[in-house]
Amino acid sequence: MKFRVPVICAIFAAASSGQVTFDRLLHPGREPQNWLTYSGGYDSHRFSPLAQLNRSNVKNLQMKWVYHPDYSKMENTPLVVDGIIYAGTAQEVVALDAVTGRQYWKYARPFNRSDYMGQHAYEVNKGMAISGDTLFWATVYDCHLIAIDTKNGHVLWDVPFADWKLGYQFNVAPLIVKNMVILGQATNEMGSNCWVAAYDVKTGKEIWRFYTAPNSGDDPATKTWSGDSWKHGGSPIWNGGSYDPETNLTFWGTGNPNPGWNGNARAPGDNLYSDSVVALDADTGKLKWYYQFTPGDEYDWDSTQVPVLADIEWKGKLRKVMLWGNRNGFFYVLDRATGEYLMGKPFIKQTWAVGIDEEGRPIKAPGFWPKPMGGIAVMPGSQGGTNWYPPSYSPRTGLFYMSVWDNYKAISNKSDPGPWVQGQLYNGSNWWAGYGQRAPQSGHGDTTGRRARAATPTAAARGRALPNYKTEAEGYGAIRAIDPKTGEKKWDFKMVDNTESGVLSTAGDLVFGGGMDGDFVALDAKTGDLLWSVYLGGANSSGPISYAVNGKQYIVGTGAGTMYVFALPD
Repeated sequence: MKFRVPVICAIFAAASSGQVTFDRLLHPGREPQNWLTYSGGYDSHRFSPLAQLNRSNVKNLQMKWVYHPDYSKMENTPLVVDGIIYAGTAQEVVALDAVTGRQYWKYARPFNRSDYMGQHAYEVNKGMAISGDTLFWATVYDCHLIAIDTKNGHVLWDVPFADWKLGYQFNVAPLIVKNMVILGQATNEMGSNCWVAAYDVKTGKEIWRFYTAPNSGDDPATKTWSGDSWKHGGSPIWNGGSYDPETNLTFWGTGNPNPGWNGNARAPGDNLYSDSVVALDADTGKLKWYYQFTPGDEYDWDSTQVPVLADIEWKGKLRKVMLWGNRNGFFYVLDRATGEYLMGKPFIKQTWAVGIDEEGRPIKAPGFWPKPMGGIAVMPGSQGGTNWYPPSYSPRTGLFYMSVWDNYKAISNKSDPGPWVQGQLYNGSNWWAGYGQRAPQSGHGDTTGRRARAATPTAAARGRALPNYKTEAEGYGAIRAIDPKTGEKKWDFKMVDNTESGVLSTAGDLVFGGGMDGDFVALDAKTGDLLWSVYLGGANSSGPISYAVNGKQYIVGTGAGTMYVFALPD
């Protein structure tokens, strides 16, 4: 079922401004009042040049308005264009007045789980993209890409891009480059090979496609898989990409190989291009270079993180680099033009690797590889040292900010995955239910129950977190500042629980973020000192942003599935 709710369209038409051209996307610094892409710009700094809010006055922030979606969890990073916010979830998209929160239109696409039997969907949408006066939204459940008229919420075209029955879903924010909308799909441990593809913004016609796991025996990457294990290699796309106009390369992080917790069938081999960053020619989709963070992964350490592009001084010379805090617990610096490995250091406690060699290949710790049957306790656990939570880089401080899980150990299971069967989990770990399922179908190798996860209930589930809810020995969440020139920690802001929130840095030398305890915080970007906080009712689960209207700066954060907007008193 689909429906659209137009509201006060005449007012909206007057408020909306010019089209979002490729030139505008190339130069976000010319209009700091807007937030035109998922990460704020092609370099994915998630840094706002706005400075009305600063370390002296941020303590005076007040809530201005709230958007509570009708459907599902909110991991969505909104877009802001000329006083209009475009936000949403996995089931709806809205256009809102950025000053008052007044709704201009809503396009809703609710679904019935009974129509998607067996689908193992992660029910979130991370964001949208805009080109001209068209908004692009990818659907989770049935894998459609939908083009929406920003003026009224009308659907311009709606094209299915993958078959959900094969285990596919879309969660990512698309990326606009020139006349293309680029994105990739995921598979939630269903053994379906994934890809990144570009589509024409006017028609939805496919322009190019790059497979992140081999699609043909002729692909040289098949040699990194044992036998025909490549046919069900997974390697999903869970988060958005970045773009470098100088090299015309677009960068995407890829997920774990399938089966994710048992690599026996695909060993020995690196299983390309899983757990990697791939650099693709934006015009053709041809692979220019790749770097693999965790070869032959058996621990579900997806490279779901957003590639951050920065120009920094490196060994006395300015160098164009890529910064990456990976789920496996290491912080990396790569040359973004060539993929050359420059540095890799742990940013949290980890036990799986002795180190990284000069070529950038991990030196795997004995006892963890291959993982023993039945599983093993490992640091970090399967949630990783970080996860999809978007990081930030401040050109003012020169620091890289990220949300981390530290001192975090968990059992990583390993069991017989059984043979691959379409529509069934193919994970090599415990079974968990898809839509309409009560028990695994015959042939699944492990029927002991849902995959083990860290015992970290959200604030929404348990009420307000106690100040001593987690001790440091139990593992903890933190917002962490890292010096990208050395990989060393500069400061920590520790939380009483773990975190699923991204971070934002600003020209006012502030860092915004939050945790599962429900607190949304503003920190001193240079020291990590707490300057302001507010309780948002439950887990913070998106990437904060900042925008301005008529010279007034606003901050957006989420808690308990609701978006909150803050500013100084009028």
